[in-house]
Amino acid sequence: MELNADFDRSVQVVPQDHKWVKSPMPGVERMMLDRLGDEVARATTIVRYAPGSAFSAHTHDGGEEFIVLEGVFEDEHGAFPVGSYIRNPPGSSHTPSAPQGAVIFVKLWQFDPKDRSHVRIDTNKLGSVADERRKGIRVSPLFEDAREKVSIETWEPGTSATIDAAGGVEILVLEGNVTSGGERLGPWSWVRRPVGEHIDLTASTEGARLWIKTGHLNHVSAPGA
Repeated sequence: MELNADFDRSVQVVPQDHKWVKSPMPGVERMMLDRLGDEVARATTIVRYAPGSAFSAHTHDGGEEFIVLEGVFEDEHGAFPVGSYIRNPPGSSHTPSAPQGAVIFVKLWQFDPKDRSHVRIDTNKLGSVADERRKGIRVSPLFEDAREKVSIETWEPGTSATIDAAGGVEILVLEGNVTSGGERLGPWSWVRRPVGEHIDLTASTEGARLWIKTGHLNHVSAPGA
């Protein structure tokens, strides 16, 4: 299966444009954003767990990265409320569930195969620093290695700025609203720009909180490729 699989093209998705698709597990639905492969795939997805739903135990051969958008996501390693940012590296395993229901934004098969770093961050308790180059923006670093950089940015109301995409960029709106190319992007809107491009954004009068990943689109391949 291929969805938004041409990584030389820009993609912009707002939730109301997409439908939830049933997964192989009862009570678990997916809003697919991009995908290379079938059930084992390099994939970016918003996943919705109904209360009491669960996935069977499984291993993430290609790694798993997610941030909790709604509810509480659980596995044998803990209970992760809204704002939790997790990286489970290649070879890690777990048995996920959501007794109260949850929604997560998740990326699969997008790690350096040698990465063995577990990351668990409650972004609600994370500090931030002012971006000296872009007024009105504060940055909370989440992860960085030779392949990619992940952070949360908080934009003050009315802030306009450019995000460079030398190695590609993905943006997920967590809170508030921004506009891009005249389109209003609210919570859970997702944007991808290819290597070498940039994106200009303007925060609304309520400001915005954005999850941002850069650099990683220099390393795109399907599982096993």
